[in-house]
Amino acid sequence: MEEHFMTKTDLIEKLNKENYCTKKDAEALVNAVFDAIREALASGDKVTISKFGTFEVRERSAKECKNPRTGEPVQVAASKAPVFKASKNLKESVNV
Repeated sequence: MEEHFMTKTDLIEKLNKENYCTKKDAEALVNAVFDAIREALASGDKVTISKFGTFEVRERSAKECKNPRTGEPVQVAASKAPVFKASKNLKESVNV
């Protein structure tokens, strides 16, 4: 089974082809949306898009793991990770 995916360029092309705006405007719009989400997450905010989902940052605590090659214990520092949780509406539209 061949894997299909949409890239940022594909999204820009889709907005342009469906006559929502010029290619230049579509690129600016997509960049603006991604930048707004990125900035909100960086400042600790949660981003909720109705009928789509929620982006948020989760804290990962420090932990000790093993290096799979050597078996040596390795300390993994605490970190933050961006997470996306799909809305019920999005899940239902994918499972049609």
